[in-house]
Amino acid sequence: MTVPIIELRNVEKHFGSVIALSGVSFDVRPRECHCLLGDNGAGKSTLIKIMSGVHRPTKGDIYIEGERHEFDSPRDGMHAGVATVYQDLAMIPLMSVSRNFWMGHEPEIGVWPFKRLDKAKCDQVTMEEMRKMGINLRGPDQAVGTLSGGERQTVAIARAVYFGARVLILDEPTSALGVRQTANVLASIDRVRKTGVGIVFITHNVRHAMAVGDRFTVLNRGATFGTADRGKVTAEELQDMMAGGQELAALSESLEGTI
Repeated sequence: MTVPIIELRNVEKHFGSVIALSGVSFDVRPRECHCLLGDNGAGKSTLIKIMSGVHRPTKGDIYIEGERHEFDSPRDGMHAGVATVYQDLAMIPLMSVSRNFWMGHEPEIGVWPFKRLDKAKCDQVTMEEMRKMGINLRGPDQAVGTLSGGERQTVAIARAVYFGARVLILDEPTSALGVRQTANVLASIDRVRKTGVGIVFITHNVRHAMAVGDRFTVLNRGATFGTADRGKVTAEELQDMMAGGQELAALSESLEGTI
């Protein structure tokens, strides 16, 4: 059996008296898109912050390719190959795609104190990586703010993969996008998965999850409600698990079966 790139075992997270996660186990394998679903307050954000090093678990363990790790900061997570693309994307709209792509990783040429930015390399790599993701820019100096929401998501995904992500966590990447832009992002997820990267796709949209997911884990009130492989669960069953099953059935009955 393939060793997971990252695995969380029996993770709990307490914030004072509030239990945000309770005994959650979760793993991601190479070339897999593992969808993490749940309603607001289910614990999705807390779980990905533990995976990326923002929070330390109160209890439980994190393993990277079978070896136990402790993350004290997001930098530790990045060094282990865990990259997170949040909804705000951490981009500057008026800055070029190339500068946004290389922000924090700028290559330099020359000898100190005469070093300068190797803009030619930045521009070449940016154009190549975006072409791989199916995005044809007008040029590397095109402002990020002129791109569509889906294209900006793709820039962030391409940037994370180029700089060494082995696990790519995507936090609701399609939540504010139209149909065409969503299709572009889902296609990008499929391209990245085929390179061997493991993907965690956080979403509350079951249809988007079913389009690209290999496995599906549902969180409900901080606990794992169930995990299923593709082909062994339907969209209706996932939606039912997200809504709490019995609670949804009771509500539907009270509303005379209208939901």
